[in-house]
Amino acid sequence: MSEDWRLFIALELPPDVLRAIGRVQSDLKSALGVRSLRWTRPEGIHLTLKFLGDAPAARLDELKAGMALAAAPSRPIELRALGLGCFPNLERPRVLWVGLAGDIDALRALQAGVERRIAPLGFPSEERGFSPHLTLARTAQGTSRPDLAAIGAVAARRDRLEVGAWQATSLSLMRSQLKPDGAVYTRVAETKLGT
Repeated sequence: MSEDWRLFIALELPPDVLRAIGRVQSDLKSALGVRSLRWTRPEGIHLTLKFLGDAPAARLDELKAGMALAAAPSRPIELRALGLGCFPNLERPRVLWVGLAGDIDALRALQAGVERRIAPLGFPSEERGFSPHLTLARTAQGTSRPDLAAIGAVAARRDRLEVGAWQATSLSLMRSQLKPDGAVYTRVAETKLGT
């Protein structure tokens, strides 16, 4: 019997961009002083293209083949981490994120290619549209209205914040292992774009 792994397909960020995001998080922690935010560890921040959920480890070869087909028509993508925002909105922030700029059309095409190649393997397409972002923190349940307002206000004031730029050159199949102190992500496979 095969072990199930919690998997997703993502673009990983280079160390310099992750360090810049860590500095942004430190600044935000000081500016907000809000204890009800659960911060993402900077080293674990990535751009998810498709969440797969639990899948048998025995299916890794199928997933790698699907990723290769999705990556083949794409070329390296120029991206910039830019500006803060919140989901679902600034008035009711549940997720605090950094947005993305650059060649977003190419990014959307790559994500659509991943959906097209992976969904037929039994991983249904996401019902929500693709909204590229990098999650910085999540609010805890029961966060006070004043704290939520403060988070939204800080995000609104930093909507043009420049964080860093990079060139995405490969897709990564990632394993997520949930631990008491947060998720640990491990790259299982990597596929270069355009190969």
